[in-house]
Amino acid sequence: MFNCEKARHTCDKAQYNEANFWESIKLNMHIIFCRYCRKHSARNGKLTKAVNDSQIKTLSSEQKSVLKEQLRQKMS
Repeated sequence: MFNCEKARHTCDKAQYNEANFWESIKLNMHIIFCRYCRKHSARNGKLTKAVNDSQIKTLSSEQKSVLKEQLRQKMS
């Protein structure tokens, strides 16, 4: 069976859809018996949902280069 360290690692992999089928089965079996890993898994799920639901907007590369140039000019 999994120890808690391996279960947490697999839980993190599952969060990003990187865990294979067998790892997911072993993780679910471990979570049934271990309340600490069950809590970790629940927190991971909440974090994933929050990140996926966020509407983060980033600067384009052109906007970044303009901003960098403005900073260089101000610092000179």
